[in-house]
Amino acid sequence: MGIATVNPATGETLKTFEPLTNEELEAKLALAASAFKSYRQTSIAQRSEWMNRAAEILESKQVEFAKVMTLEMGKTLKSAIAEARKCAWVCRYYAENAAEFLKDMPSSTDASSSFVRYQPLGIILAVMPWNFPFWQVFRFAAPALMAGNVGILKHASNVPQCALAIEAIFKEAGFPEGVFQSLLVGADRVESIINDERVKAATLTGSEPAGMSLATAAGKQIKKTVLELGGSDPFIVTESADLEKAVTTAVTARMLNNGQSCIAAKRFIVLETVADEFEKRLLAEYQALKIGDPMDENTDIGPLATPKILSDLDRQVQEATASGGKILIGGKPLSDRPGNFYPPTIVANLPADCAIAKEEFFGPVALLFRVANLDEAIEIANSTSFGLGASAWTNDPQERERLINEIEAGTVFINGMVKSDPRLPFGGIKRSGYGRELGIQGIHEFVNIKTVWIA
Repeated sequence: MGIATVNPATGETLKTFEPLTNEELEAKLALAASAFKSYRQTSIAQRSEWMNRAAEILESKQVEFAKVMTLEMGKTLKSAIAEARKCAWVCRYYAENAAEFLKDMPSSTDASSSFVRYQPLGIILAVMPWNFPFWQVFRFAAPALMAGNVGILKHASNVPQCALAIEAIFKEAGFPEGVFQSLLVGADRVESIINDERVKAATLTGSEPAGMSLATAAGKQIKKTVLELGGSDPFIVTESADLEKAVTTAVTARMLNNGQSCIAAKRFIVLETVADEFEKRLLAEYQALKIGDPMDENTDIGPLATPKILSDLDRQVQEATASGGKILIGGKPLSDRPGNFYPPTIVANLPADCAIAKEEFFGPVALLFRVANLDEAIEIANSTSFGLGASAWTNDPQERERLINEIEAGTVFINGMVKSDPRLPFGGIKRSGYGRELGIQGIHEFVNIKTVWIA
């Protein structure tokens, strides 16, 4: 796919971009390397001032940035505005806490003085996806830049204007030239960038194949990576749950970002005793959702980001029905309008052990499973190769402890929707990736954790 803005609500190509030439790319890498030499010497107080200014810009121009997001990848305007605000939050969080997170950590040993010092690594490559085109970048950039690193961004090729807008935010905020740059290049040039000795580490949010490709290339160069990949997050509802809150949250958790979120709830695993009522209420909520122009403030569900995502999702739904699943609502692309629209869909009665039930459905499709007991619920929850997030609904303390301890995921939310929060580490296990973003753990991923021993 070329580097272009294609409106997913209409299919219209609005703007195209020429990828960087080899000479232009080299100039940007040289600038980043030069910038790091001086930037690493700046005080955390100075970096905080610039990062707080970035937060102010995000808030003051939130509608402007939101329109770019919506235009390029189709999320509703109201959710894009919320995304811009969340980016401001993560900037402020690290501006306020980086000094504490990066201060020397003393340890009592046989030395006169011994401690750990956290120092930046250098140029960090971020390979980022289109689904949260601002948030995914800022949750990497805020801690990385506050730690004294410099960032280069290879964004998804369908959100180039978002990539350029983010670079402009950091420049306007006062960060020195070259501290954060967007590289308009295709995926085929990522490996050569990783191979460059000036690039010290890389982070990727995206698909399994993309993660494997980047990790392989970085591994050959013995360079640190953080991967946040796919998810097939379970949403477990027990007999003791507050059913009304569970259903309301289930709709939001599945329809977030038009269903295109790695941590969206995707497999709804409900105990048989409450399954009929849960299904009835969920179906009613789905029927009330409004599909349409993502710029319209009344729209609940906008288009999928690309035609390929639409066709892949439709293929999965057809495979699910062929495997025994029953469509309760939706189930086919909307052909009465231009754009990549897929309706809210519920697939019930799908055998939990079939291959398609273990895949990630990236769109507004929910898989509904009925189970006899908590043992079966946990077994199904853990039956995929993914382990990103999980939501479980119970008011029983013993059930809660079992769910926390036995669900295989990087994140477990009890009686709430899975979400990323600057104050908490975020990431997965199994084929959902490794490493953590956000929290104190996130800023420590891309630093030299240096042991110092003084006699």
